[in-house]
Amino acid sequence: MDFRDPPKTAAWQHVKTRAGFEAVYFQPAGDGLRIHGCTTAVEDGRTWIVDYELELDAAWATRTAHISGRSADGHRERSIVADGAGHWQIDGRVAPDLDGCRDIDLESSAMTNAFPVRRLRLAEGDGAQAPAAYVRAADLAVERLDQTYELVSAKSGRHRYEYAAPALDFGCRLTYDGAGLVREYPGIAIRVT
Repeated sequence: MDFRDPPKTAAWQHVKTRAGFEAVYFQPAGDGLRIHGCTTAVEDGRTWIVDYELELDAAWATRTAHISGRSADGHRERSIVADGAGHWQIDGRVAPDLDGCRDIDLESSAMTNAFPVRRLRLAEGDGAQAPAAYVRAADLAVERLDQTYELVSAKSGRHRYEYAAPALDFGCRLTYDGAGLVREYPGIAIRVT
């Protein structure tokens, strides 16, 4: 599956699970892409803000992530580096529990669900495992998240994928646009621009 280039900016409104907003800016960076974003929310009565700068290689695999977060508990930062072959470091320490992950998935972000879809380029009816380095919104804790994507329909610039993250006991049908960005993430976010 081929995707068009991402727009210069995109935004999502958080729905149901939390109230808030995410804004993202895409910039070419060598053969890859640099993404600057910020997401803010109120969830279960708690507020948080997550700022991020991500660098992806030409295949849309995560190479670096600089993340900062603020909440009532204070300010936190994470520096995450991937070698593109599935090996990771978090704040300079090797993270063997993330071996095999190619993507970063920010709990606070609908945008990061684009990475495995763009990278895998599945044909209709195909599915794949896409484990990710999952970064929690409230405290920036990083853990492995095993997840799957299956392309069930690719029509009229709207691509629909069955998504599952068994450890979170979560699954849904995600809708993407022709650039491979989430349009509808049921219960989580909807694209507004």
